Amino acid sequence: MGFCFGCSGWSGTIRAGLSIRMQTLVILCGFLSLLFSARADVVERFEDVPDCMKYFYKEKVPEWGAHTPGAVHLCQRFVNRYHFATLYDTNHRIAVYAAYQFEPSNGGGREKRWFVEPQLVNMTWQAEMKDGYWLGKDYPGIYQGEKQALNEDYTHSGFDRGHLNPNGHHAVPSRNATFTLTNVVPQNPKLNQNAWRIHESQLTDLFREKCSKAFVLVGAIPSADNWIIKNNVKRVNIPDYLWNAYCCVDNNDRPIQSGAAAARNTEDNWVERLALEELGEFLQQFSNQPVGELFYNNCRA
Repeated sequence: MGFCFGCSGWSGTIRAGLSIRMQTLVILCGFLSLLFSARADVVERFEDVPDCMKYFYKEKVPEWGAHTPGAVHLCQRFVNRYHFATLYDTNHRIAVYAAYQFEPSNGGGREKRWFVEPQLVNMTWQAEMKDGYWLGKDYPGIYQGEKQALNEDYTHSGFDRGHLNPNGHHAVPSRNATFTLTNVVPQNPKLNQNAWRIHESQLTDLFREKCSKAFVLVGAIPSADNWIIKNNVKRVNIPDYLWNAYCCVDNNDRPIQSGAAAARNTEDNWVERLALEELGEFLQQFSNQPVGELFYNNCRA
């Protein structure tokens, strides 16, 4: 052991230097913590995450659904970036709506996996969506389905995993990111594979030909008491209706066209085209709160 007589001045300087470094480290850690929490998948408000606001025309978040009990705001994250936004109803385990910007797609990205949102299980877990199977490997014995639907809920249910935000409206990797179970609802197979699919394809043609950008909302109206039931437990609400709305803008971000549609989630296999105002009147039937604007200034120039 060595000794240093008369070194108190040096030791004091060293301690002071270490103290400053520790304070700097604490501040830096606090900043990094704030930075990473601000990028979390489950957020308090969409407005708190600038990268999540680009899916709303002129950053106007709809008032529709804001008072839904158990609703959470998801900035859907995949391969370390955001791809769309979802207001998710954890009580019914279906989305209130998904918000996205249309992207021309050249195919690819048809996922065989179905992702879950880890932070709907535990807020301290990773922010990025993950295959439920592998998440179970990371956290064995922990149930993932308290606040979200699971892949096994849909198995042998008689319903399709119906995309709200359609994979065909995106390029890879956003196309892959649509395969999260927070972006699907139990959809009647006939509707999903026929009239609704055709409607989505017609929107693709419209957006490619007419729009510099297209901002889209797609949502579901939950049923009063119609559920996918597993082991005598009501797991996933089967919605009565699906709806969507779009705001099409030019190169200067000026609205040039808008529209909407709604469909009963049955074998009727019929999609009704609507004006934005008509969709607002339709949605008002299912809420005691004003529907408000779905897009900034109702997508008017």
